[in-house]
Amino acid sequence: MANITYEPVERYIYDLLPPSEPAVLREMEAQAKQRDIPIVGPAVARMLSLLAQISGAKRVFEAGSAIGYSTIWWAMAVGEGGRVTYTDGNLKNAEEARGYFEKAGVSRRIDVRVGDALEILSEEKPGSLDIIFNDVDKEDYPRVFKLAVPRLRSGGLFITDNVLWSGKVADRKNSEPTTKAIQEFNRMLYGSKELFTSIIPLRDGVAVARKL
Repeated sequence: MANITYEPVERYIYDLLPPSEPAVLREMEAQAKQRDIPIVGPAVARMLSLLAQISGAKRVFEAGSAIGYSTIWWAMAVGEGGRVTYTDGNLKNAEEARGYFEKAGVSRRIDVRVGDALEILSEEKPGSLDIIFNDVDKEDYPRVFKLAVPRLRSGGLFITDNVLWSGKVADRKNSEPTTKAIQEFNRMLYGSKELFTSIIPLRDGVAVARKL
């Protein structure tokens, strides 16, 4: 992933970060780096946790969870009585994630679902979710939008990673299907009368939209 922010500032932000806690998060960060596993990383994860705490979220749906790094941050943020839905199409990822959830002591707060995240999201009741975090295959982003918004409660948050896509979204001539899908998705966010949206240029770009 190419840097989209001024590199010295990016390094400064990451240098400020304290080590992730519990220790299993640091283990996951090391695994992600070693095995090239896509995770949001600690800077974005702390922001996600903060948004959950500020909004008082208790019901979080994560579309695209990989080894469960951000899932743990969500589960810590929602606290006792909260519930986070983990989704991934890879059984091996899910089994690895279960082990990390146990180490983090949050497994009772997490519902592990293996399968197509969009199909699983479609099963959720309208207005039942406090936060939907979207990090699936990028070409599916417009489809996620149509499923997610009705399932958020009023005041709920629709949060999406990678919306700046290494800066490629700024190139209107870019015909790459993935880039075009993210461009379309970003237009849908800002064009929706049901959402109030802002894109935060942290790491690869995080969109935060509140349902009105």
